[in-house]
Amino acid sequence: MHRNLVSDIHLHSSFSGDSDTPMEEMILSGIQKGLRQMCFTEHLDMDYPYHPEDFVDFSLDVDQYEKDFLELKHKYQGQIELLFGIELGLQPHLYDSCQELLHRHSFDFVIGSSHTAYGEDPYYSDCFFRGKTEQEAYHQYFESILENLNIFADLIDTYGHIDYVVRYGPNRNLNYSYETYRDILDPILHTLIEKKVALEVNTGGLKYGLGHPNPCEEIIQKYYEFGGRLITIGSDAHSPEYLDYEFPKIKKMLKEFGFTHYTIFRQREPVLLPL
Repeated sequence: MHRNLVSDIHLHSSFSGDSDTPMEEMILSGIQKGLRQMCFTEHLDMDYPYHPEDFVDFSLDVDQYEKDFLELKHKYQGQIELLFGIELGLQPHLYDSCQELLHRHSFDFVIGSSHTAYGEDPYYSDCFFRGKTEQEAYHQYFESILENLNIFADLIDTYGHIDYVVRYGPNRNLNYSYETYRDILDPILHTLIEKKVALEVNTGGLKYGLGHPNPCEEIIQKYYEFGGRLITIGSDAHSPEYLDYEFPKIKKMLKEFGFTHYTIFRQREPVLLPL
């Protein structure tokens, strides 16, 4: 039995505005690492806030992305299973645009993520946290997730890094805990379960030096206690060295909480794989 997790289903390449790694380079690294499935989930953040001093273009040429992906999928057939995904930056007014996009393309997997809350990305901390305490800003971010979840649940398969905001807070996760925000986190977790949207375990938090995945362990454990079983796992790698980052640690944690399987998606259908 394979000792490590064999699927990484949150990956970026140079089709994403914040990566310059060719897709083929990511694939070759995945094969070398022994992965059996890789899902590319390139960024598409429509109506993303403009900051001239440090602007990243999160638009996406989906037609070219799909064309290049299918060529590489064919080229490496038999060596690794490549899945076609997208990471949508959710904002309530974008529902119709997202729905239209998903009708036009045959994605295997759709991540819904909150990179902005009420028009601002926590990455631009001077703007996002201005005039608010850290706790107020974090709470507002979680409120926006619950709002998005109620709007977009029928369009997405998993919700990405639901505590992304703590990567960029003034004190990051120093004063952050599940208990502090359980009044808004519990409704998020219950809504995920009710609407059959998976919870993503994203190892980017470990890469960013938080010492914890996104979301933090307490949230993942609480999701299990509430009855949640749909877990997707992704490194959120934008370059080869972070492929399957800290996956053995994640596998151990999930098994300790009681999970027996994790989930990948093919043609938008969940497939359970043993931990």
